[in-house]
Amino acid sequence: MKKALLLALPVFLTGCSYYNAFLERMNTDTLQYQCEEKPLTVKLNNQRQQVSFVYDNQLLTLKQGLSASGARYSDGIYVFWSKGDSATVYHRDSIVLNNCQLQAPAR
Repeated sequence: MKKALLLALPVFLTGCSYYNAFLERMNTDTLQYQCEEKPLTVKLNNQRQQVSFVYDNQLLTLKQGLSASGARYSDGIYVFWSKGDSATVYHRDSIVLNNCQLQAPAR
């Protein structure tokens, strides 16, 4: 009995990791923006209060912070700020992606 339980344990743990990954995908929205400079794909996870996106060949994960208007996410170096259907990305107080407009999902 103990041997069967020991053999089954890795299977159960693998199932748990797949389930956690499934839940993570369910709680993440993919947003497509068209900025003046280039397109931007943002993964928004409301449960974790964070966004992630690739900029300058680097995966950035920014935590939600305080904002008087809209939603502001930062890691101390980069800032993603969105309000309504528009967004801006800053790097150390300089705009790097401007006039980003949320695109309607493809059907």
